[in-house]
Amino acid sequence: MRILFLSTKHNGLSQRAQVELEELGHHLDIAEVASGAQMEAAAQRFRPDLILAPMLKSAIPASVWQRCTCLIVHPGIPGDRGPSALDWALLEGALQWGVTVLEARDEMDGGPVWAHREFPLRAASKSAIYRRETTDAAMAAIREALERCQRGQRPPFGERIETRGRERPPCRQSDRQLGWDAPAEQLLRHIRSADSAPGLQATLAGVKVRLFGAQLEAKLRGKPGQLLGRRDDALCVACADGALWISHVRRRHGLSLDDPRYDVKLPATMALSERLDGVPELRLAPEARPSASTWQPIRYRERGHNGYLHFDMLNGALGTELLERLLAAYRHARSRPTRSVVLCGGEDFWSNGIDLNAIEAAHDPADESWRNILAMNALVREIVLTHDKRTVALLRGNAGAGGVILALAADLVYAREGIVLNPHYKGMGGLYGSEYWTYLLPRRVGETAARLLTESLQPLGTARARRIGLVDGVLPASELPGAMEAILAPGNEARHWRDELARKAARREDDERRKPLERYAEEELAEMRRNFFGADPAYHLARRAFVRKQEMATDAAAAERA
Repeated sequence: MRILFLSTKHNGLSQRAQVELEELGHHLDIAEVASGAQMEAAAQRFRPDLILAPMLKSAIPASVWQRCTCLIVHPGIPGDRGPSALDWALLEGALQWGVTVLEARDEMDGGPVWAHREFPLRAASKSAIYRRETTDAAMAAIREALERCQRGQRPPFGERIETRGRERPPCRQSDRQLGWDAPAEQLLRHIRSADSAPGLQATLAGVKVRLFGAQLEAKLRGKPGQLLGRRDDALCVACADGALWISHVRRRHGLSLDDPRYDVKLPATMALSERLDGVPELRLAPEARPSASTWQPIRYRERGHNGYLHFDMLNGALGTELLERLLAAYRHARSRPTRSVVLCGGEDFWSNGIDLNAIEAAHDPADESWRNILAMNALVREIVLTHDKRTVALLRGNAGAGGVILALAADLVYAREGIVLNPHYKGMGGLYGSEYWTYLLPRRVGETAARLLTESLQPLGTARARRIGLVDGVLPASELPGAMEAILAPGNEARHWRDELARKAARREDDERRKPLERYAEEELAEMRRNFFGADPAYHLARRAFVRKQEMATDAAAAERA
C-alpha cells in the first residue's frame, strides 16, 4: 500500500512504524506537518491509499479524511479523548492503559475504532512508557488495522469494545502542582506524569524550575525542600516522608536571557551550579550495592563470568564529565576476574552520543563540543583495545549518532526487538562525527552500506540491522533478563574463551597493519575541528535550533498528544 505518514514530529513511535511497515513492503512518504494546508498538500502530492498519523498534534481537515481513510494513533484506551492521555493515566494511578487506532472525523479522537491494545501501566515516567509499552502496543494495533484495511473491511468489526475512557481536558500545571511537603511517592507520580514534557513546576534551591528524571531515595531525610546532597549530576531533595533525586531541571528564574543555561533542560547541578554551596557530595561507586532505592545511574554488577555495566542517562545523552565517570567504571569492570563485559546502556535509550544540551549551555560551545567528543573517543578506544575480555553491547533502547558507534566498539552487539537505530550525524548541521566510526561501521557492514547509512539519514529497524550485520542478534523483550547468560555461556568456557581472545587479538593486529587505529581518529577529528571551530556555523546553528526551538516544539507536541 501507499501510506502517507502525517506527524507533528517524526518521533520514536513514528520511526518505529516507518521501519516496520517498510519491512512489510509498504511504500511510505513521511510528512512533518503543522497545519491543515500542509496536510492537504502532502496528500495531494503523494496520493496515498491510506493516511496514518502516528503522532499528530493538529486535527486532519475534512478535505483530507473525506477523500482518503485517515487512521490516528491515540495513546489512550477506547473512549479516551484529549491531548493528555498518558498524563492523566499516570497522575491518577491507572493500573491499565492502552493505545487506540481510530479513524479521523470532525470530533477529535472520536472516530470509529479500527484496533486497540492494552498493557499494564508500570511505575515509570510518561516518556519511558511512551517509548516502550505505548510504542509496542501501537505497532500491534497498527498492523491489525492495516490488515483489516487490506482485506477491505471497515468498522464496526463485530467485536464488543469496552469504552472505559472519557474526554479529558489538557493536563495543566495546576492539575499536578504539589509542594515538597507532599509524600515522596505522590510527588514522584506527579513528576513522572510531566516527564519529558512539560516538566513539573517547583521551587528548587530557591528558584523556580521544571523537574525531570526523578528517583526515590529510601534513607535520606530532611525538611521538605531541603537539598540533602548531590551525586554525579543529580540533587537529592527532602519531601514530607522521604526524599527524591532530581537528575535534570529546566530553569528561567534567576538567569538573564544571555545566560546560556536559560530555558535548557540540563543536569540539575549544572543548571543550579551557583546555588549549591554547602550541599554535600554523596559519592556512590558503580560497584556499590545499596540496600534500598537511591541514585546510581552508572552501576556495575556481576553474574558468573559476566560483568554488566549499566549507564542509564536521560535521553541517552553522554556529557563530558559523565563519560569520564563511565570510562573509570569500565576500567574497573576490566580489572575484575570476569571473562565478558556486557555494556547495557539504559532501558529507554542505549545512547545518543554527545550531550547537545550541555554543549549549548556551555560558555564556549565549540570548546565543550571538542571536550565531549574527545571523551567519547577515549571510551570507544578503551573498548576497542580491550584484549583480555570479550565485550558485548546489549541495546535495550533506541540509539542514535555516536551512541550507535559506541555499541559497535564491542565484539558482539545484541539489540532488543523493536528498538530504532539512527547511525548518522549529518542531520546536525553536517556534523562529520567521530568515535572511530570510519573504522567501526565499515568493519561491520562494509563501505557501501556504511556510506548509505550515514548519508541517507534514515532510521534503521532491528530486522534490517541484523540482515546487514550491524547487530549480531535480536532478542524479544521478554527474553532479555536471562538471554545474555545463555548466549555467552558457551564462549565463557575456558578453552573457547582463550581461543576467542586469540582470534580477537589477531584481527586487531591485522586491522592495525592495514591502518593504525589512531589515524581514523585523527582524520575524523580534523573534520570535527572544522565543524566546531571553522567558518561554517551550520553545526552550531542546527544544535541551537534543536535544543532551544525544536526541543521546545517537540515538548509542546508531546504534552498535547502524550
